[in-house]
Amino acid sequence: MDKPIAVGATAEIYAWENGQILKLFREWVSAEAVQTEARTAQLVHASGAPVPAVGEVVEIDGRMGLLYERIDGRSMLAALAAQPWRLVRFARQLAELQADLHSRAAPAGMPTQHERMQRKIERAKALPPATRRQVLALLDTLPTGHQLCHGDFHPDNVLLTANGPVIIDWIDATAGHPLGDVARSSLLMGFAQPPADRRLDWKVRLFRRWFHSAYLAHYRRLHPFAEDELARWRLVNAAARLSENVPEEAALLAFVGQVSYPPSLNDG
Repeated sequence: MDKPIAVGATAEIYAWENGQILKLFREWVSAEAVQTEARTAQLVHASGAPVPAVGEVVEIDGRMGLLYERIDGRSMLAALAAQPWRLVRFARQLAELQADLHSRAAPAGMPTQHERMQRKIERAKALPPATRRQVLALLDTLPTGHQLCHGDFHPDNVLLTANGPVIIDWIDATAGHPLGDVARSSLLMGFAQPPADRRLDWKVRLFRRWFHSAYLAHYRRLHPFAEDELARWRLVNAAARLSENVPEEAALLAFVGQVSYPPSLNDG
């Protein structure tokens, strides 16, 4: 294999033969997780959602990999960086794509959103025990659902192609409540940070805030929601994200610490 054509938190992407790419997972990603992504990707592709076809699971030098159909296009994030004046258009497109996913019933056999979040919250070592109990209690009060939820929906997971947008990276997909999925996207846009050796300057932070605002406003027009419910979903998503070893751990911990109080968007 040559150098990877893309690098993410959980995997590297390599060109492969027969019009495919190899998603080669990092050593710490379990075979079970890779098999789960393969099954989920097959179910989502069969549903007719705009996603790449999935191939077989392989093992290379002790690392698990998954073959996918190769999609020619660039990510929405890359397109946004190249054409920042199209910020509102891209933000609205992202909201419309997510709303379209949420209009679909999740295929039978997909994991549930509540179970996935519960496991992540229980694995989040940074959470104090009392806070973990409070967050899990909050999760129990939130509605379940049966819609198709991506679980990590953001501009870098949407490829813009000549035939329309294609959504990638389905490792966290679930059957769940749409607002739980929106809250995860909102949390990423509000909190996600680059590695410690890189910093976001004030212009990027401002630009991201505008994008986040335009995305949420358009999704709300498509599927109205109560702001206090979004706030509760953001809290449980923040606690779940603490299981992912992310650079913004301190900010997430401070945010989740507010679970002792009635959560509202005034929290942040």
